Amino acid sequence: MNVRFLDLNKTAVLFFDILNGYYHLADPATKAKKRPMVENAVRIMKAARSAGLPIFFAKGNHRPDNATSVALITDTNISLKPWPGGEVTTSMHVTADDTSSTVIPELEPSSQDYYIPKYRWSAFYQTYLDLALRARGIDTIIVSGGSTDVGVAATVFAARDLDYNVIIGQDACATAHEPRAHDALMEWIFPRMSRVRTTDQILQVIHDAGVK
Repeated sequence: MNVRFLDLNKTAVLFFDILNGYYHLADPATKAKKRPMVENAVRIMKAARSAGLPIFFAKGNHRPDNATSVALITDTNISLKPWPGGEVTTSMHVTADDTSSTVIPELEPSSQDYYIPKYRWSAFYQTYLDLALRARGIDTIIVSGGSTDVGVAATVFAARDLDYNVIIGQDACATAHEPRAHDALMEWIFPRMSRVRTTDQILQVIHDAGVK
């Protein structure tokens, strides 16, 4: 095995939570933070479609009444802010069947793509993602999306435990939270369980694999 190797016949792209609710419907500051991620995700999407790679969209799919969510006792909320008075509340999520849970149009979602509704951070937890990948003989996943320190991290850890090869788009992932968490994962954690590459490097390896 070689870190430069890629078999296009066994590779898929997974876009994680690149949804209207987390981008187009987000506040201007959050959208600005995520814009470079989206631009690079679009580049990966175009290269993947050109190479015939299957595309998977993991997408939050919660009930509007939050009945699929549980308020866990944690020190802070997802933005690392302590709970007011120590009282834990259920966080709001993107909601199934409305525009917040729709894949952004920039990624050109089509009926041929795979849509993975999820209810927890990991795209593998109680979804059909693993089944769909194995049914197509996929053993390598290119990952792009956000947030790096939340769902992307949970998904990469799960993929590793399921014996998938993972390539993570360093500049095709992002967080609206503490940027040091993104940096630490990319520099100190993810290289132990995956290949961390820039978008340019991912496009090059796709190209090289296609001309062999």
